[in-house]
Amino acid sequence: MTLAAGIATVSAADAPTLQGIPLKTIEGKDATLGDYKGKVLLVVNVASQCGYTRQYAGLQSLHEKLKDKGFTVLGFPCNDFGGQEPGTEAEIQKFCSTKYKVTFPMFAKVAVKGASKHPLYEALTGKSSPVPGDVKWNFAKFLVGKDGAVLKRFDSGTEPDDAELLKSIDEALAVK
Repeated sequence: MTLAAGIATVSAADAPTLQGIPLKTIEGKDATLGDYKGKVLLVVNVASQCGYTRQYAGLQSLHEKLKDKGFTVLGFPCNDFGGQEPGTEAEIQKFCSTKYKVTFPMFAKVAVKGASKHPLYEALTGKSSPVPGDVKWNFAKFLVGKDGAVLKRFDSGTEPDDAELLKSIDEALAVK
């Protein structure tokens, strides 16, 4: 066994943990990241009343452009920063679909920091994550590979059309 194969085995072994975390869609249905197994994911904590809210347009464009290549954006509304997502799931869904024509999957509101941090964000940002550390603001982005492994993290200021983000997505899509 080569060293590279050993690393791949460890990565694949860790993936089911992230992929098995229970989630709720914005419609209240049970889900997991495992529902998207084999796809490259961009997990984003979103908010309707944030200075970065305009990124919904770029995220939707990115999703549309790459969805047929095995990529999807996943939106996780969050009210942890300045109360910028005060609405209910129904209000959030209406806002996203009418104002930004969002078609990528949206999930129930979650906490991304503090004592009530959702297990997904604990896995994305915790000590065992390859990109540990608390989320600092809305629209932080986590790139997750086809195998469910966290690949990279991008801060809120990284626009959906950022060259480094696009290159990272393309690289992740190219992995067999």
